Amino acid sequence: MVATDALEGVVVMGVAGCGKSTVGSLLAARLGLRFVDADDLHPPGNVTKMAAGTPLTDGDRLPWLGRVAEVLQAGADAGAPAVVACSALRRTYRDALRRGGELAFVHLHGDRDLLAGRIAARTDHFMPPALLDSQLATLEPVASDETGLVVDVAQAPDRIVDVVTAWLGAGVTDVAARTT
Repeated sequence: MVATDALEGVVVMGVAGCGKSTVGSLLAARLGLRFVDADDLHPPGNVTKMAAGTPLTDGDRLPWLGRVAEVLQAGADAGAPAVVACSALRRTYRDALRRGGELAFVHLHGDRDLLAGRIAARTDHFMPPALLDSQLATLEPVASDETGLVVDVAQAPDRIVDVVTAWLGAGVTDVAARTT
């Protein structure tokens, strides 16, 4: 289990194609926690907009982030924190997810060409490759006052999960860390 008692959940974050769902589900299984893919919580209008290649606005994102925060809070209240895959691209979005509780953010970071190749190879997702640059422009890295870890996605998913579980097991504090 997560070593930090105050931790109410783990958010695996990053732009499209970074492996949030893959790493998040593996991490949840390793930690014995529930996995939630925030993409499944998008209202149909958001999915339609993104599938058409239109970036979401903050007005589109905030109600969705509220739903994600509710899922995280419900799990924490029940004593069953979750691992959630969610882009959480901006600090304000991460603040909306926190709702006063402490979350650990695992930022999956990768080279644009690697990410674009992954997105182009997907056949089962609504996010088109055309939105990658918009997401990269929106992305704000985890700040030093947030509980966060940056992990290079060029590594195998199992190796990423090894790194994250070691970090969580070390009893993380409010210090951003970086690994490659």
